[in-house]
Amino acid sequence: QVQLVESGGGLVQAGGSLRLSCAASGSVFSINTMAWYRQAPGKQRELVASITESGTTNSADSVKGRFTISRDNGKNTVYLQMNSLKPEDTAVYYCKIRLSVGIATWKDYWGQGTQVTVSS
Repeated sequence: QVQLVESGGGLVQAGGSLRLSCAASGSVFSINTMAWYRQAPGKQRELVASITESGTTNSADSVKGRFTISRDNGKNTVYLQMNSLKPEDTAVYYCKIRLSVGIATWKDYWGQGTQVTVSS
């Protein structure tokens, strides 16, 4: 079994910062990609940023220059540093990890979500 525990969400004023964390535990022997998604009310879930095992990152245009994703492979943890937050960043943020479970076979696991609210 794999468990993901997210933390760091909350209420912040526009222009402020938050740091999200997502720690994976259990049968996490080979984590491939780690990522953060978000879902605002009435909208589809969207990719915010991702990071590969080797550290290659990718992020949505809407957060480039403001959000930074990082990971600590020793702690099986992924982080999302969010700076210069805007009201439109308000959403539930979910982490996702992709585990290698066989040759060219992966399985995705999702966190429970953490609310980020940015007030204007």
